[in-house]
Amino acid sequence: MLGDRWSLLIIRDMMLRGFRSYKEFLECYEGIATNILADRLRKLIANGIITAEPDPFDGRKLTYLLTRKGIDLAPVLTEMVLWAAAHEKTGNQPLVRQMRADKEKVIAKARQRWADRR
Repeated sequence: MLGDRWSLLIIRDMMLRGFRSYKEFLECYEGIATNILADRLRKLIANGIITAEPDPFDGRKLTYLLTRKGIDLAPVLTEMVLWAAAHEKTGNQPLVRQMRADKEKVIAKARQRWADRR
């Protein structure tokens, strides 16, 4: 369900960066290919981690949202971000510093953003 790099990055971007559109995911600095992105979004939907809804401003586009199951990954994802930062260079040092200072606050903020978007 989460065994590949791209699924975790999509969830990370939804949870921590607020990404909701196909275009936002494509523009991420990791450089996901369109066919892989479409496949991973389908798999995440099929596994109940995200949902897709018509964009309220352009019905031809979809908006992707984390489900309850998806947002429940916040503690796991936080630990993975911290683990990665301890072993690799990461471009998101401000977020890493926030997580190191108060993980629970970062998780609570992610959950609140999720609740506000529902």
